[in-house]
Amino acid sequence: MGVGGAAIAQLSIFTNPIFAEANNVTLGVYAMDVRGKSPICPNEVSLTQTPRPYTEGSYTTDGSASLGWFAREFRIEKSDEFSVTWVAKLQIKYHNCKAGASITKYNGEPFEGHSYLRMRFVNDKVYLILDMTGLSDANGLMPVILNKGVKNGNPTWTWGGTD
Repeated sequence: MGVGGAAIAQLSIFTNPIFAEANNVTLGVYAMDVRGKSPICPNEVSLTQTPRPYTEGSYTTDGSASLGWFAREFRIEKSDEFSVTWVAKLQIKYHNCKAGASITKYNGEPFEGHSYLRMRFVNDKVYLILDMTGLSDANGLMPVILNKGVKNGNPTWTWGGTD
C-alpha cells in the first residue's frame, strides 16, 4: 500500500464513528431505610465513557460525570493506580440521602458484570468510586487508571488495559 493508501486507511480508522461513540453508563441508586423513612435520593445517575480509537496492543476509555444537579463541586479524596474516589457535598434537596449505587445499565441494556463504578451517599456527601480491582483484560492483567481529575467541578477519568 502506498503512502496515500496508508493515509486514507488511517483516516478511516480515526473518523469511524464507532470509536468516538459515547457510552451511557447508568448507576441505579438504592436508598437505605432510615428509621422507617426513605430519604430523598436520586433514582439513578448517568455517566459517560468513550473508547478511544484502537491502538495495537491496548485499549483506552475516557469517562466523565456531570453531577452538578445533585452535588456541589467534586474533588479527589484518594487514589492509586487501581482506584480513585471523588467526593462532593450533596445539594440541599439530597443532603439526607443514605444510599449506594452500582451499574445497572450500559447503553440502556441490563448490566450484570462487576460494577467498577460505584457511589455512596452518606453524611451529606456523595462519593464516586472508580475501582479496577477485580477486573482483568484479555491478557489476564488488571486494567489501570491512566488519568483522574476534575473538570468544571465534575469527575473525569481515563483507564485502559491490554488486549
